[in-house]
Formats: sequence, structure tokens, C-alpha cells
Amino acid sequence: MADTTPTRTLTLDGARKVLDAALAKAGDMGIAFCIVVTDPSGEPIVSARMDGAPRLSAGIAANKAFTVTGFGGMPSGNWWPMIAEEPALVHGITHTPRLIIFGGGVPIRSGDELVGAIGVSGGSAQDDTVVAEAGAAALA
Repeated sequence: MADTTPTRTLTLDGARKVLDAALAKAGDMGIAFCIVVTDPSGEPIVSARMDGAPRLSAGIAANKAFTVTGFGGMPSGNWWPMIAEEPALVHGITHTPRLIIFGGGVPIRSGDELVGAIGVSGGSAQDDTVVAEAGAAALA
């Protein structure tokens, strides 16, 4: 056992709770979003494209969640403030496949453990983040 560690992950029921909470918040805001809920490796568990949401937003939402899990739970919106004053990073890391450097991807945690992520796209980065945070809070 010393060569492995157990990994907890979001269940389908848990992912549905997150998605339902995000959809409820999106409905309150009156904006059509794409929402993707993933496991801790960034693989989708559930997703939804609300009626009228831009088709391209589905892939962006998935990549926001993937970005979060790929960097240990760091929200996607933390990237730009971190790299904005470093031109080499702006021009280098932004070529990383699937990396999103604006808001809308947030971690889903159970206690301190990363169990998944939610990515939201379709509004402004701020709107996307509000919906993602509402979804993630469903498990708190």
C-alpha cells in the first residue's frame, strides 16, 4: 500500500447536485450557460448546454474544469492575475492545450480534498464564476 494513495471522487449523484445548483443560479440570472462537472482528473461526469447557450461554450466550460483539476484545484480565474505582469508566461503558458486563464472554472472539494471541478461558459467571466461557485457550494 505504500506505493499508492486512495483517491476520492465526486459521484454521479454529487455531480448532479452541483449541476442542478448551477442551473438554478443560471436560471435566476437569466443567462444561458454551458456547464460541465468533472472528476478530479478533469473527465466529465455530467454536462448541460442550456437552451440558447453558445455551442462553442461547451468546450470552453469543459476546459475550464480541466484547468482547475490539472493544477490541483486552482480556479481558472486565478491565472490572469498571476501571469499578467510576466510576458514570457503570457506568451508561453497560454499555448498549453486546454488551459483557460479566465474565470468560470472552480474546484469542488470535500473538506480539503479535490473531488472534482465545475466549468461554466456562456456569460462574462464574472457571470461564469458566479454560476460555478453556486454549483460547487452545493456540496459544501
